[in-house]
Amino acid sequence: MFTISDCHPPRCRVSCPVILASASPRRRELLSAMGVAFSVMSADVDEALPEGISPLDAVLLLARRKCEAVLPRAEGAIVIAADTVVALDGKILGKPVDRDDARGMLTALSGRTHEVYTGVAVGYGGSLTVRADRTAVTFRPLTPPEILAYIETGEPMDKAGAYGIQGGAAGFVASLSGEVDNVIGLPTRLLADMLSEVAL
Repeated sequence: MFTISDCHPPRCRVSCPVILASASPRRRELLSAMGVAFSVMSADVDEALPEGISPLDAVLLLARRKCEAVLPRAEGAIVIAADTVVALDGKILGKPVDRDDARGMLTALSGRTHEVYTGVAVGYGGSLTVRADRTAVTFRPLTPPEILAYIETGEPMDKAGAYGIQGGAAGFVASLSGEVDNVIGLPTRLLADMLSEVAL
């Protein structure tokens, strides 16, 4: 099983208030592991995407929207927002709408290499920077009983691509190229670089 400690997040010193524009417990854990003190403010945004948008452009757009939604309420604070998608053959796999959808996604990912993109937006004062990271993940072949058993845990239902690498799906991974924390939902090295560039 992949855990937050497997990511080895870099420590980051920030001298002003930080707001995480995300309710994700996984992002909260990763940001805490960086040593950053923060508060959480939800970002209620329209997550509809233009037809045909690429996975990379999708996460950049959604991370920006989330950051922009919180910035007006965050005077004097740095706002961090993120969005993660799973893509197979360039097609975005969002959160499953039901168990059949989850089974279809996991069946499609079985024995294949897919990509996980996370867009990160950092806003402070009048500036807003958006960047993204990419990780390639290869699943071993999965049997139908394995897929059904995993769906029964309920874990896939709120995850992009219908799986959580830090949970029961860790055993599905045959290989990984890139950062684990990007797959979990927050590329900490990228974020540390972005925070270091913020003019305080």
